[in-house]
Amino acid sequence: AALVARVRSAGARLLGPNAMGLFNTNDRIFATFSSALDRGIPEIGRVGVVSQSGAVGSYIQNLILTRGVNISKFVATGNEADVEASECLEWMAGDPDTDVLVVYLETCRNGPGLIRALEVARANGKPVIVLKAGRTEAGQHVAASHTGAMAGSVAVFEAALEAAGAHLCRSLAELVELTYTCAGGVLPKDRNLAIITVSGGIGVMSTDAAVEQGLALPPMGAAAFETIRQHLPLAVGLNPLDTTAATIGDRTIFMGAVEAMLASQSYGSVMLFVGNAGLNARDPKIMAEGLTKLVASYPETLFAICTQSTPENAAAFEATGFLVYENPEACVQAFAGAARLGEVLRSPSLSRPALPAPVALPARLDEVSSAALLAEAGLRFARSETATSAEEAVRLAGEIGYPVVLKVRSPDIAHKSEVGGVKVGLADAEAVREGYEGILASARTAAPEAEILGVSINEMVDGGVQCILGTHRDATFGAMVMVGLGGIYTEVLKDTVMRPAPVGREEALDMIRGLKGFALLDGARGAEKADIGALADSIVALSRFAAAQGAGLEGAEINPMMVGSEGCIGVDALVIPSR
Repeated sequence: AALVARVRSAGARLLGPNAMGLFNTNDRIFATFSSALDRGIPEIGRVGVVSQSGAVGSYIQNLILTRGVNISKFVATGNEADVEASECLEWMAGDPDTDVLVVYLETCRNGPGLIRALEVARANGKPVIVLKAGRTEAGQHVAASHTGAMAGSVAVFEAALEAAGAHLCRSLAELVELTYTCAGGVLPKDRNLAIITVSGGIGVMSTDAAVEQGLALPPMGAAAFETIRQHLPLAVGLNPLDTTAATIGDRTIFMGAVEAMLASQSYGSVMLFVGNAGLNARDPKIMAEGLTKLVASYPETLFAICTQSTPENAAAFEATGFLVYENPEACVQAFAGAARLGEVLRSPSLSRPALPAPVALPARLDEVSSAALLAEAGLRFARSETATSAEEAVRLAGEIGYPVVLKVRSPDIAHKSEVGGVKVGLADAEAVREGYEGILASARTAAPEAEILGVSINEMVDGGVQCILGTHRDATFGAMVMVGLGGIYTEVLKDTVMRPAPVGREEALDMIRGLKGFALLDGARGAEKADIGALADSIVALSRFAAAQGAGLEGAEINPMMVGSEGCIGVDALVIPSR
């Protein structure tokens, strides 16, 4: 700290300590001892690299350079006593000599700064590719709510970065291939992929990869396929197109099939698999004219050729405008990442809704008072009244209407079913009277020190899809909002989507559609479709409430939120003030 203060007082900034330094190929400054430079001083490039680890950063340098991609600027930030990775990223995001940003992170001390850097990159049309080390959460602390337990730092980190437009890679290999893809300067205009292959097996493998990565494989037109069959009677499939080994002896027929397919349908990316064509000197020369023509005819389409190849032949293929990959599945994965980055950069930045004024949170809240607070924030809940005697419980149940649900009311009991504090489907006065006495007896036995305020008599809500809505305050990124499948499935399926709060309605709808179980909300197997618009409005309201409370709110949860065909209604609520 003393060293940082001294450096800053002189009008400078400190990089490190424990850092490998930096280099800038444009200005020919190489203030680093990176062993990646043992191969020689790198040429000027358009890819910026920021790494918190010197060794990993140096390794990434070498992998990218070996892949044929040159670097504009490299910074390793080390222990970050002063300069942070987010600052370097924001600097490169505004650098006119850098087009693609690559980041290796192990931690983040300044969440808002990192998000701001990503927003600058997005505004300037620069894709950001991130590899985050440490994706597991061994020994994660279990918070008082499901939301807190699910909102581990890794999940929050990934959700925050993806919402800001970064692409998160799972491996060094993915990072390098996606960097190579984006460095070509063309991001797919859509998720439509065309696959043309000389191998049926590769077509199947590539199709699997495309489906897993969220790419579409629209078929070519029937007329185009008939034209192809005139020259290749054994050709199979409308997409992938298997030209079979018949084209190995005549690559011009293969190129003709590609041209016919692309003329009949719009594709954002195209992958050609040609086996070992890159290992001989003949095929690259024969195909060069046709490949060049395709790139010129479809300038907004991303093209790749998959083949084993000599370095010379790979360079010849690249000279036509085609990217070259050995592994078709890696090519598909890179295309999917590039397609998502293209979507991010083409879409406007997300607008954040205005926040309401914060409210005073009581130090201790139970389910009823939690629901009342959230109802004021714009969320809807099932009717609930509190009884302090069995006879009062019977009277309130009659007013609400049978059947009813009884729950112990206590700020000290978060999960009531675990202490026998819930009775469901009580259909008459005698059941309510017995349920009231039974709940109090069970709760006092299981939690003798808990403060019990009575028993809540609740409207019973049937039908619809059970969801969970929640918020959690992350120390780095602040308030996060979550939606998922709720009820008993919350901890079993862990099907959730999270975003930084607040979110707007469109982002909330995207969150809902991002659930693996979205089909349950969308009318699976003929069921009535759930009102996802109402669910989205609830997400927005909860996110605004959480963001407005700031550091005063640890978390909040509604589980379940019953989503019917018209509207949605909360059944159980929990608000956790910060301690």
